[in-house]
Amino acid sequence: MNARQPQPEMPLKDQEDRYLASTHEVFNQPPALENYNLFEQDIALQEAALREGAGKAAEDLKAFGALAGAAETIDLGFHANANKPVFNTHDRYGHRIDEVDFHPAYHELMRIAFDNGLHSSPWSHPGQGAHVARAAKYYMHSQVEAAHCCPVTMTFAAIPSIRKQPELAADWEARILADSYDPRNLPDSQKTSVTIGMAMTEKQGGSDVRANSTRAYPIGTGGPGQAYELVGHKWFVSAPMCDAFLVLAQTQGGLSCFLMPRWRPDGTKNPWQVQRLKNKMGNVANASSEAELRGALAWMVGEEGRGVPTIIEMVAMTRFDCMIGSSAGMRQAIAQASHHCRHRSAFGARLVDQPLMQNVLADLALESEAALAYTMRIARALDNQDKEHERLLARLATPVGKYWICKRTPNHAYEAMECIGGSGVMEDCIMPRLFRESPVNAIWEGSGNVQCLDTLRALQKEPDTLDAFFKEAAEAKGADRRFDQFMAQLQHDFADISDFQYRARNLVDRMALALQGSLLLRHSDAAVADAFCASRLQSNGGMNYGNLPSGTDPAAIIKRATPVVG
Repeated sequence: MNARQPQPEMPLKDQEDRYLASTHEVFNQPPALENYNLFEQDIALQEAALREGAGKAAEDLKAFGALAGAAETIDLGFHANANKPVFNTHDRYGHRIDEVDFHPAYHELMRIAFDNGLHSSPWSHPGQGAHVARAAKYYMHSQVEAAHCCPVTMTFAAIPSIRKQPELAADWEARILADSYDPRNLPDSQKTSVTIGMAMTEKQGGSDVRANSTRAYPIGTGGPGQAYELVGHKWFVSAPMCDAFLVLAQTQGGLSCFLMPRWRPDGTKNPWQVQRLKNKMGNVANASSEAELRGALAWMVGEEGRGVPTIIEMVAMTRFDCMIGSSAGMRQAIAQASHHCRHRSAFGARLVDQPLMQNVLADLALESEAALAYTMRIARALDNQDKEHERLLARLATPVGKYWICKRTPNHAYEAMECIGGSGVMEDCIMPRLFRESPVNAIWEGSGNVQCLDTLRALQKEPDTLDAFFKEAAEAKGADRRFDQFMAQLQHDFADISDFQYRARNLVDRMALALQGSLLLRHSDAAVADAFCASRLQSNGGMNYGNLPSGTDPAAIIKRATPVVG
């Protein structure tokens, strides 16, 4: 029994590797999700762009999709996040400069955005589908890297507010809309293009900007278009390297809006000083800052004491971009998860073929497509503000969508990360970045409660907004019994909104679901619409992703959402 048993001869290759470092073969790993077209590999996006009026932009969107999906472009996002902005208060001679240094990857992403009109196209080339086409590009670009999109959004959103002061618009608009990126720290008069930021929030007020204490003192006669000096502080200044900022400050007439440049017209530095950069959990490629205004020159925009109404159109646009950005985060998350599961096997079968994983992936795909459908419908409404229905719809559906879509994103990112498993938690994967980025849009430009209160404000000031909303949602009436029942109950619950503030989240949740359900029933694949109604419009008790009921078609939903790479 103790006799040594004969051993089979070892293959020559194994003999050669016996004492070397080759320990195993790498297999059962997905290929990198890169060098693919973000437009061509996204069926829901293609359909939405065509449906909402941007069909003529299809070739342009296809070209941009190839650029966004290129490995080199994706690498830019990783480099921009691995190298945080660095703030320099003074130069080596002791001059105050308030300059932020960014990694070259950040600047290249900004160049791509500006070269492709993500900050300008609906204003410089208005017309059918302009906002839709721009939203589609922003959606793809945000999937690559979200943080640098902040100054892109601010610059884009500033135009409606600045146009309220024609003489300022005449001086600034051409450079704001220039399709080029000029990052040089120079007076705006010496630059070919400029970027615009926003400075509203203060320590004591937060979202309550009417509590702002920053004061504006007229240099001359004062009034709209006139010069003032601002004294105070701002607790959040987005993108402090922008060339000018829209700022809220108090005058004798109340809270007013101002345009504050980084440089004075005489070429000297405007006396506003960055105190420090914010140490954020996510959104790290973008610099956010605290600043003090020490007599900073600025010009009043709009009527004195009407600062909030003046800047609110900018805020409406930034909130819309929050919707796009969160929808994009969901799309990238489900693309990563479904791509991984398509190539990964466990327990004898591909993950994508296993029933429970199918349930989770399909559920994540539903959330992503519903968010996109809602966002692109609002883009069409923005393209048609001369039509009363579209104007009213955009007014109410924007805060509803900003609340719902942005708030759904963090858990969506986590679930997608879990689909990938341990590798999804590693920093060389995009998922940790998506997860850290996911709360940002829900908080910026007004948190969830602020959006709910803005919804109430719209209902009170323009009751017709609710009629427009229900009219739009009712376009799907009769298509699905579950949808009809859901709509009937929602309309019944709006009969008395005296306690709206207390019930706001419940009502706004359901408003978002009603419009998403309507859009999917009218325009999406039958399997998608059916699963959405079954899982979102009926109470099944499931609170997490992966609770689609029996009878849905997860394979069809997943196939629709999965980019085919490798």
